[in-house]
Amino acid sequence: MLLSLLIFIPLLGALGLLVLPSDRHDLMRGYTLAVTLIVAVLGAMLWFQFDASIATQQLTENRHWFLIPYHDAPGFVEVRYALGVDGISILLVALTAFLMPLVVLSTPGHVKHRVKEFLVWLLVMQTGMMGVFLAMDLVLFYTFWEVSLVPLYFMLGIWGGERRLYATVKFFLYTVAGSLVMLIAAVWMYLHFHTTSIPELTELAAASSLEVQGWLFAAFALAFAIKVPVIPFHTWLADAHTEAPTSGSVILAGVLLKMGTYGLLRFGIGMFPQAAVASSTAFMILGAVGIVYGAFLAMAQTDVKRLVACSSVSHLGYVVLGMFALTQSGLRGSLLQMVNHGLSTGLLFLLIGMIYERRHTRELKDYGGVAAVMPVFAFFFVFAVLSSVGLPGLNGFIGEWMILLGSFQANPWIAGIAVTGVIFGAVYLLRATRLMLFGEVTNEANQKLQDLNLREVGLMVPIAVLCVWIGVAPNMFLDRTTASLDLLAERVEAAQTTLELSAAEASTEVPR
Repeated sequence: MLLSLLIFIPLLGALGLLVLPSDRHDLMRGYTLAVTLIVAVLGAMLWFQFDASIATQQLTENRHWFLIPYHDAPGFVEVRYALGVDGISILLVALTAFLMPLVVLSTPGHVKHRVKEFLVWLLVMQTGMMGVFLAMDLVLFYTFWEVSLVPLYFMLGIWGGERRLYATVKFFLYTVAGSLVMLIAAVWMYLHFHTTSIPELTELAAASSLEVQGWLFAAFALAFAIKVPVIPFHTWLADAHTEAPTSGSVILAGVLLKMGTYGLLRFGIGMFPQAAVASSTAFMILGAVGIVYGAFLAMAQTDVKRLVACSSVSHLGYVVLGMFALTQSGLRGSLLQMVNHGLSTGLLFLLIGMIYERRHTRELKDYGGVAAVMPVFAFFFVFAVLSSVGLPGLNGFIGEWMILLGSFQANPWIAGIAVTGVIFGAVYLLRATRLMLFGEVTNEANQKLQDLNLREVGLMVPIAVLCVWIGVAPNMFLDRTTASLDLLAERVEAAQTTLELSAAEASTEVPR
């Protein structure tokens, strides 16, 4: 029941929001905050009830949903309302529950019109995101996947910036293309395996031939690669981030992009391990290219929000790299780095939104010397930058270290290219920090800037505390993932052994 509450309380909250008077903005924001805080409390309950020693799904719910007739025989396939949480999903569920109240608290600064609709879409989006991480039926997963994408479409199109229509259409075309490919693969699996249960499909697909796994892996990986986004499917992200309202950018960076990396881990590697092993070098190369190319893209930006958006391509390249290193260290580091990126980049987007509300410009050349006028803002901005570049003692260091360690074990040459991203990341972020915060105040408009108020500081502090907590005591978070990722690593090792035996048998066959 706890998992259902996590998913559907936001949706029920959205329905309740519809009956509130549209002119009572404070009432609607307070109500929405209360709904997300209830979900955050439930997320904390889930965190403490979760048994880290269990590798498989726990706190499960499994009920009949509906029947689909067989296409080639009498009878029906039962589609079930199946939920569960394991070490692969627990961190992302907790991250979603943690960020949403902060997102609601950020809305007074940038959502001034059609407030009710915006808050409704926020709550609907939370339902979709929670459902994606908790669904254990393929039909249910796909339903929540689509539900989570619709709100961002409207957020971009209605509350976005000047080029919002272009960004919205681009986002729609990319995501729909990926969703359709995934739908085709999901239908094929139903037709051939006669089940939609994700645990059952995981066993059946893993036992199928490399050819079958290869096609299915390609379809699912394409959908998830677009969502991450992996090079060369990255071009929609910078436009979406730049034009989205601040809260939309925080959710996109914090949670929505992680749906892609989660899908690669849960489906790409977990469901098609032989295909993942066979494709691992290609994905490690894509990850390393994304790290370096994303860093160069960020260096070229003059818009600070677009710079941070391009940095996501680089940082998520680390996640892909570590994941497809297929080592224990790489898998653990990539899962932790999903959370780290959501915190660090979410913090940066919040700060950029706050200063944009004061100056109505994001061009680096329009700033300079802001630290002298806004010292509290400057403190949190430098903190977020250091977290993002991986300063030891903060959250980003642990994830990057484990990813690079695991990648060197798998392929030292690719890891050697990827490690240069650490240097490039420091270059573009520290350069942006210098241009915004330090030096003399040359623009008179910056002299009158007001520092962060109590509400804004209240947004920063919980994220900053969690960044330090992960950096100082990462095992509290890593231990939650160990059992499930060990099981995944065993599946990968078995797939590697199968491929090696197949290759050995093929090489010893004597032609007739």
